[in-house]
Amino acid sequence: PLNLGFYDMFGLDFASMRMGFDFGIAKDLMVGIGRTTFNKEYDGFVKYRLLHQSTGLKEIPLSVAILGSVAYKNIDMDPALKVTTGDRFFYTAQVLIARKFNAHTSIQLSPTWTHYNRIVYFTGGSTDMFSLGFLARQKVSKRISINAEYFWQANRFNGTYDPLSVGVDIQTGGHVFQLHFTNSTGMNEHTFIHETTGSWGNGDVRWGFNISRIFNIGRK
Repeated sequence: PLNLGFYDMFGLDFASMRMGFDFGIAKDLMVGIGRTTFNKEYDGFVKYRLLHQSTGLKEIPLSVAILGSVAYKNIDMDPALKVTTGDRFFYTAQVLIARKFNAHTSIQLSPTWTHYNRIVYFTGGSTDMFSLGFLARQKVSKRISINAEYFWQANRFNGTYDPLSVGVDIQTGGHVFQLHFTNSTGMNEHTFIHETTGSWGNGDVRWGFNISRIFNIGRK
């Protein structure tokens, strides 16, 4: 959190990280795996594109994709909680509905369902959580864009907030650098949507960066 001040280097002393690898199996199908230092979680996902926005004789106004993910919380927990292996799994399903209005402006809606096998750390809410994500991207130059993301939670755990993130993408050819500010700590679906305990109003904001690199394996 930025509000920790200079002694903790504005949160850098408590930095968390996720490293992931995604692979395009086919034109419209992608799988991925990752590991996050936050709660020592492992995650995996499958993403399939149903519709691709296009113009012409068969105009399609939207792009639609579906995503299914699973996460496993590997951090040591209090034995008194009697946590089983099954209690450590979390499942998420999303529908990603996007529209590109022009070469500069895009928006996306993300209806999301997340299932907790058991609620261990949080009270209130339920084992089935629902949310709706609002995302927007505005290019301001050939290589730079501004992004924003907000998730409204239909039901939430006590002491949590809706996640809000604002960032900037910088494309340098093969790499994409993203700098962002967010009130979330987690980096997979169930943690950043439903387990955000920071509040923008209290100055409990994190800053971070993503680095993405695309490799072509074999023929395009």
